[in-house]
Amino acid sequence: MRGSVDDTSRPHPGGPVADPRAAAEVLQADRPRADAARRLRLRDASAALDRIAELAARLLGAPIAQVSLLDDVQVVVSAVGLPAGTVGSETPLEASACAVAAAERTPYAVPDAHADPRVGDLPPVTAGAVGAYLGAPLVDSEGHTVGVLCVVAPAPRPWSDTDVSTLRQLADAAVTELELAALTTAYESDRLRWGLAIDAAGIGTFDWDLRTGELTWDARLIEMFGYTAETFGGDIEAFNRRVHPDDLARVTDALQVSIAACGDYEAEYRVVWPDGETRWVQARGRTLSDEAGRATRVLGAAYDTTAERAAGVRVTRVLEAMPAGFYSLDREWRFTHVNAEAERLLGRTRDELLGQELWTAFPAAPGSVFEENYRAAVRTGTPVQFDAHYPAPLNGWYELRAWPSPEGLSVYFLEVTERRRVQDRAERSAQRLALLAQVSAELAGALDAESATAHLPRLVVPALADWCIVTVVDADGRPRDVGHWHVDPAARALVERYAAVRLDTMPATAPLMRALLTGEPVMETADAVRGLLPEGEARDLLTTLAPESGVCLPLRGRDRTLGVMTLYFRRGWAPREEDLATAQDVAARAGLALDNARLYGQQRALAEGLQRSLLTEPPEPDHAEIAVRYLPAAEAARVGGDWYDAFLQPGGATMVVIGDVVGHDTEAAAAMGQLRGLLRGIATYSDAGPGEVLRGLDASMALLQTRVLATATAARFEQTADELRRGVTRMRWANAGHLPPLVVNPDGSVAELASWRGDLLLGVDPRATREESVVTLDRGATVLLFTDGLIERRDADLDAGMTRLREALRELAGRPLQELLDEVLERLVDGRPEDDVALVAVRLHRQDRPRPLDAGPNRVPDLVPDDPASPLP
Repeated sequence: MRGSVDDTSRPHPGGPVADPRAAAEVLQADRPRADAARRLRLRDASAALDRIAELAARLLGAPIAQVSLLDDVQVVVSAVGLPAGTVGSETPLEASACAVAAAERTPYAVPDAHADPRVGDLPPVTAGAVGAYLGAPLVDSEGHTVGVLCVVAPAPRPWSDTDVSTLRQLADAAVTELELAALTTAYESDRLRWGLAIDAAGIGTFDWDLRTGELTWDARLIEMFGYTAETFGGDIEAFNRRVHPDDLARVTDALQVSIAACGDYEAEYRVVWPDGETRWVQARGRTLSDEAGRATRVLGAAYDTTAERAAGVRVTRVLEAMPAGFYSLDREWRFTHVNAEAERLLGRTRDELLGQELWTAFPAAPGSVFEENYRAAVRTGTPVQFDAHYPAPLNGWYELRAWPSPEGLSVYFLEVTERRRVQDRAERSAQRLALLAQVSAELAGALDAESATAHLPRLVVPALADWCIVTVVDADGRPRDVGHWHVDPAARALVERYAAVRLDTMPATAPLMRALLTGEPVMETADAVRGLLPEGEARDLLTTLAPESGVCLPLRGRDRTLGVMTLYFRRGWAPREEDLATAQDVAARAGLALDNARLYGQQRALAEGLQRSLLTEPPEPDHAEIAVRYLPAAEAARVGGDWYDAFLQPGGATMVVIGDVVGHDTEAAAAMGQLRGLLRGIATYSDAGPGEVLRGLDASMALLQTRVLATATAARFEQTADELRRGVTRMRWANAGHLPPLVVNPDGSVAELASWRGDLLLGVDPRATREESVVTLDRGATVLLFTDGLIERRDADLDAGMTRLREALRELAGRPLQELLDEVLERLVDGRPEDDVALVAVRLHRQDRPRPLDAGPNRVPDLVPDDPASPLP
């Protein structure tokens, strides 16, 4: 049993774990814990941990004690009573009892390891090295479990609450040592980095005690002022002696201001060495005060800027020679430097600009993108880069880069007007190509091309025009407006209404009608079109919409004009030649898509007509209702090899057939028609059973060398006089590699004919034996034969499809037969199957009642006996 100890630490979200393997999964998911473990191992704390492990072994009377850190594995960092080489060894988490204590975040007590199912099969336990175990998790100050302190006894022993409490306190001490080691490491690293940074920057420090007058400099500052440790006097006079006489008054004033206000001090000045060499020094500091607000000390730092000053002279020469414009601004936005190229680009001399405020010199800049970016750079201290246009008199595009500095803002700029012109042209070209690509994507392969064409106005507005209306010619040759769009949302309702009424009032001389008649583009002003429209709503709407001009672009097919795309342009704007060329290309693509859809529709109608001509209506035998369905694949206009059939044999028995010729093309459809005709002839010449009919069909296929493969199921419904009295019917059926029929019983249950055995496909071996199966059906039952297109999907297997079909049949069992088939198609293929689907269903109505109205009239050939009951062959 485990020790019952309350854990006040953060509970683990996983709760109790079943075994070390489960604990390992919990710990692997605790990524913050692993990160903490890595941080704590940055410093070797082994000496302190060894003492804690020894103390744990002594206080708890255990021969073995161990401290482990847990990351992706368990790592032993300290041990007592274990063999040499144990420290530093690694153990998988799932093989460690410590993983349980870490995962549950509470002490884990095991009095008898062999009897504990969670650790009993661990190697140390089975080897006899562990008889009892007590472990306490190491939880850091952030609440992460980073390891475990444990004690082990080779023989079973009880663990008291005192033992558990003692080990927990020792675990807390171990965590403290680990965190102290980590903090010490971080402190030493920070101190070293700070020192290296000070040395690398060449910074010296000073401390001026205002109460005693003592001035303390570090060695670097003493050297910077040309002193040695022996010659530096340690007072303010030593400082004053080295400051250049021309700078001394200014620097002294800055110090006094800082002291008076107990504020910051900043100054740059020259230092004159004893040999006459002059150095430049930049100093910054701050005055500290006591509790009464009196200034007590000035602390600060200084660094040598002589090299920077020399570099500044060189930079000035470079700025004057550079081919880019440059100017600098102070904190009041006044020009402090303007190079020669900036004079040329700005059309102003530096004498005109220096000392003048930017916003005054360039009055178009306030409130513009220039001001927005400049102020953002100064406010955030971050450089900015942007392109902007400045109006007349410059009237040009500029590429600018602005860098903030303590002195203000530095700006580099280039005139890019010509580049922008070329870039804009390239962007417009890219936009036109993107538009054509989008139009092509919308139209390519669209079976409903009219809907895709109706979407064109949303694509071409506003890229090519302000608004647009698309017109198509219907099957009767009449134009219809099918799509429209306006760039202004407020005007879209007006365009919709204008499209609804304009065609009824438009004369034959209107631009739209001329484009339809001639197949050529027609461009006209809106005033001219208004003059052609009679007074009324259409004319008023066009006046309100107020375009200046429009162009009617015919949507041409291969041999006819199938519609018109009309683009309208606002006043004061004329379409560019390249935009008109793009619009004509869009219209040509739309016309071709409409023509393809027209030809596709003709082809599909022809294919479906051919297919359906081969699938005749079923017979209507007495008290047996037969319903059929054929649904072609939605993805392409093609004929296929799926077929159904239903007919009466000479003896009066009803036979239904379902089949599928391998393939999806006209050859498969032709083979389907041939096989269907052969099977009909064989089955209606005699009263042969389903097996014999399929055998005869296989032999005929071999003799005629059809060279096709096909699956088929043939089922015959038979009834003797006795069965007629008992109200049952036999279904005798044979299967050639096809899916088995499903039976919906009168009680709504769905039976799959589990005893069936499918024979070889037709066309494989004409000598193959064809076996028959027989099932007795109650009147009121429904039998469904179907092809695999009903249950086949790309994202699921046939078993899943069969399950869906059975569930649908159970729910629809009470529906009329025609409604049942329609609903099955809707639920399983959404009316758009990925493959052709053929269905034939037979419902056996009760014979002791009149034939139901749902079954339709009773129509059978005259040669069929009045009494359909027949003995078994």
